[in-house]
Amino acid sequence: MFPVFKLKNQVKHYIWGSPNWIPELLGENNPDKKPFAELWMGVHREGPSHIEYEGKIISLAELIEQDTERYLGKGNATLPFLFKVLAADKPLSIQAHPSLTQAQAGFEWENRAGIPLTAPNRNYKDTNHKPEIMCALTPFKAMAGFRETGEIRALLDAFGMEDLVDLKSALDAGLKKFLHVLFALPSIITQRIHEYAVTQKERLNEQYSQYRDVWETVASFAEEYPSDPAVLSPLYLNLMFLEKGDAVFLPAGILHAYLHGLGVELMANSDNVLRGGLTSKYIDQRELFHILTFSAFKPKILRPNPSKYPVTCKEFSLSVMKYSGTWMEDGPAIIIVTRGEVAVVSLDEEDNEKSRERLKQGESAFIAAGNAGRLSLIGNFTLYIAGIGFM
Repeated sequence: MFPVFKLKNQVKHYIWGSPNWIPELLGENNPDKKPFAELWMGVHREGPSHIEYEGKIISLAELIEQDTERYLGKGNATLPFLFKVLAADKPLSIQAHPSLTQAQAGFEWENRAGIPLTAPNRNYKDTNHKPEIMCALTPFKAMAGFRETGEIRALLDAFGMEDLVDLKSALDAGLKKFLHVLFALPSIITQRIHEYAVTQKERLNEQYSQYRDVWETVASFAEEYPSDPAVLSPLYLNLMFLEKGDAVFLPAGILHAYLHGLGVELMANSDNVLRGGLTSKYIDQRELFHILTFSAFKPKILRPNPSKYPVTCKEFSLSVMKYSGTWMEDGPAIIIVTRGEVAVVSLDEEDNEKSRERLKQGESAFIAAGNAGRLSLIGNFTLYIAGIGFM
């Protein structure tokens, strides 16, 4: 059995996607400038990958179900992660993801309530949690985690809008109270925030130049979402700027948003999202507050050491490989080539070539379990490896 299966993946065309980045990665034309937001690699029912197998096109899930131990190794009932390429030309919604216990309870509750899986007010699409790691393929801008309350207060003071005095006072009672007051701001105040952020941007940039990125981001949000109090989110969430190859890991309950850039995103096999602003989609404030972690949290910027990103998560691990080398992953994996071309060569016990699969930029493959040391990767390339993790 050749252990490498080239994948045919689904693209999600959300409105915030880029018309350029994913088509360029895939070597495809996009004359209609359709937004390419996410490329999904895995077995999630909302966007499963497919393969060619014995002359037929079947889903990756169907292949695995034929002989789960053969393809996933012992102890794995299904592929536990979902791998994506994400292209954010515009900001994604501010969001957080539930813990495993919260996801299971929420999924069952919404089922009992008779809310269809496809309903716009459905929060829980499955029973899994969604810890995730985002790794930048281009310079990447994001927000993640609450700032320290003292820092939030300093930014509100610098912003200087008199209508926000109650919001500043709410910080004395903690971040949960602060967010409650923010969500309850009347529309007349949110409209003033929009006008203030846009008209005062240059003054703020000059007077408080150390916060220039904050003022610029608030103003851009105000232009896009003039009636949303979450335009103030750069004042209470950490702004992060990732260089190519940098990554951040986000556990359950962390409020975040990806704002601009191309990256590979790896998560537990879930699509559960609770939103908190910058969106026209459904926002369930009560459920969001139920899953949020109301404490300051600033994610560390992660770099591979030497090839694996230092993340402890049982569902997944993320590695990067450049240039020729021997395949060292023992468990099942999905790989995607982001630069160049690679020949994946299968070796017998005497290191003789049995077969090979060529993957060019933008192409991906599933690699079955139990092949450590039996594959050679040859070429001038960069590829990212999603594997099963550990605790």
